[in-house]
Amino acid sequence: MEIDGEKAVLERKQSTYLALDETFEIQKETYGGQQYSQIYFTRLHLMRTLLYSLVPNLKPHLPVCKILELEKGKECIVVGTLYKHMKLKPSILDEYSRTRSVTPLVKPHNFMHPDDHLILEDESGRVKLGGTMLLPSSYITGIVVALQGKETGAGDFFVQDVLEAGLAPQIEFPLESREDKYVVLVSGLSVGSSASNPLQFQLLVDHITGHLGDEKEQAIAAQIVHVIIAGSSVEIPRGLLNGQNLASKDQSRLSVPIKELDIMLTQIAAGVPLDIMPGPNDPANYSLPQQPLNRCLFPGSAAYNTFRSCTNPHCFELDNIRFLGTSGQNIDDLQKYSEAKDKLEFMERTLRWRNLGPTAPNTLGCYPFIDRDPFLIDSCPHVYFAGNQDKYETSLLKGTEGQLVRLICIPKFSKTGVAVAVSFCIFPSILKLPKELENLFQA
Repeated sequence: MEIDGEKAVLERKQSTYLALDETFEIQKETYGGQQYSQIYFTRLHLMRTLLYSLVPNLKPHLPVCKILELEKGKECIVVGTLYKHMKLKPSILDEYSRTRSVTPLVKPHNFMHPDDHLILEDESGRVKLGGTMLLPSSYITGIVVALQGKETGAGDFFVQDVLEAGLAPQIEFPLESREDKYVVLVSGLSVGSSASNPLQFQLLVDHITGHLGDEKEQAIAAQIVHVIIAGSSVEIPRGLLNGQNLASKDQSRLSVPIKELDIMLTQIAAGVPLDIMPGPNDPANYSLPQQPLNRCLFPGSAAYNTFRSCTNPHCFELDNIRFLGTSGQNIDDLQKYSEAKDKLEFMERTLRWRNLGPTAPNTLGCYPFIDRDPFLIDSCPHVYFAGNQDKYETSLLKGTEGQLVRLICIPKFSKTGVAVAVSFCIFPSILKLPKELENLFQA
């Protein structure tokens, strides 16, 4: 802050930005009718190599074998992909089954059943898993793990211990003293929906740009160096998307929410760097990774070089602090097919499994990649966020090799009026949510 006579002039702080979305961009891939099995083969090959390197340090006395090499009563370690047999998993016959009352009605938010069980697969075969070490409620199809145990007389594999990949290596966190800066995370704006409050959104924009509040609040706003919008920014009227040709009047109604969003984003981009990610309700491809929203949708915002349309998932660095996040589809899908005490535990599992979208492509739509799995996590972030959640939650996750990750659930702004501000300060925790901004952004 500089003093010019009696008037205080606030200058917004700056940060260095590095985009790391190349992994999630679909550029040279071509679809030639390939099946999703290629993703599972690639995932198993990469994760098995990693787990093989961890086994000698943890279980050096045990042999490693494939499923077809299992022997009755012989203790060993086997690496493979988990398959979860679910009695209530939706199928193509669901509509017919409901009509004929073949199966009971299923709650739409979760498809768990007490009879669910796990199976381990590799290229050589598959085996049903038994024991209490591997609970079906905590795992889903698509996870690659190493299991210690032995084959029983019934032909099952009795699991005695589970070895997961664990948190990936993490780049060193900058330890030098730094200025206090903030990143604002917001999601679920849902412009155009009945739940959206234009006044509430405008208040948020005014807070970020420093056009609201006293000198103290404006000084805090001047420390905001970046804004992330994590999906579901607009909501198109469902009645218009019926597959029929639209009249000119309906075409105009279709574009109204996007125009309103562009007006708001233009105000932010004029003063603060802004990243916008596509989400489940946005005009983008459905399958993950979702590609950036077309810049022609935002003629006002796109005129500024501070505006960036990014992928979902989105990875970037600010002042050498790595951020990784999604618009929430991966976490919401995990909740349908497994159980946890809260959304933060689901987020923690994806990091320990080193897979950002573990349920893809089984129950979460994704592009049929041939020779790579873009959801594998090879570098642990410092901040991991998930958008469009029901409420704000945060915790600090510590890894076995000293990794520290700030987990953040970003609530839907249209329903809660809450945005999240993350501080660059590292003491007493790696990153914290300052009380000033926590109060400031709760409308």
